[in-house]
Amino acid sequence: MAKVGKRFAAAKEAFGEQANVTVEEAVALVKANATAKFDETVEIAMVLGVDPRHADQMVRGVVSLPSGTGKTMRVAVFARDAKADEAKAAGADIVGAEDLMESIQGGNLDFDRCIATPDMMPIVGRLGKVLGPRNLMPNPRVGTVTMDIKAAVEAAKGGEVQFRAEKAGVVHAGIGKASFDEAAMVANVKAFVEAVAKAKPAGAKGAYMKKISLSSTMGPGVSVDVAAATAE
Repeated sequence: MAKVGKRFAAAKEAFGEQANVTVEEAVALVKANATAKFDETVEIAMVLGVDPRHADQMVRGVVSLPSGTGKTMRVAVFARDAKADEAKAAGADIVGAEDLMESIQGGNLDFDRCIATPDMMPIVGRLGKVLGPRNLMPNPRVGTVTMDIKAAVEAAKGGEVQFRAEKAGVVHAGIGKASFDEAAMVANVKAFVEAVAKAKPAGAKGAYMKKISLSSTMGPGVSVDVAAATAE
């Protein structure tokens, strides 16, 4: 733990005098200080001027990152018959109906995305208390309740990221790996910020994007200049 503490402190000191930097500068800083023995995930956190407890201020969406996430996504699909076959052919890791529901109720949550055909929602709905808090509940707004199972599975496997405002209006997501080159990571950051900007709800008042920061798994956050990140 001492090494981790020293590494974190050194990174924080390096970031300390460089607040509100450009996306390019933030990416360079985060990559330079991601020195763990594994390929750290780069995460983005955005503080928004919304209160997600109000329906007209909820921020939710999906974005296909141009450089992918660097993560192998495990996908579970609720479907029957031909649609189940379609899911398997597209590369879904787990496919089922009542059997899948029972498996999840038993504690098997070894997947990162859950997709369902519309007719499966009465079954999936019973899992709301399990899937909802983990942001795994299929939802037509983000394309995970659909008849086009092939496209949904391929999108999930290909670098699509879902986002949702949590308490205090914070949106966060993993958007790549520290091993990505700077141009690839910058492209991902800008795509994510643009998607969140487009998801601005009608009920948002005042400043919408208040703070943006980037960090690696083991490192502190570096503050990104909001105006620079949202400029065309």
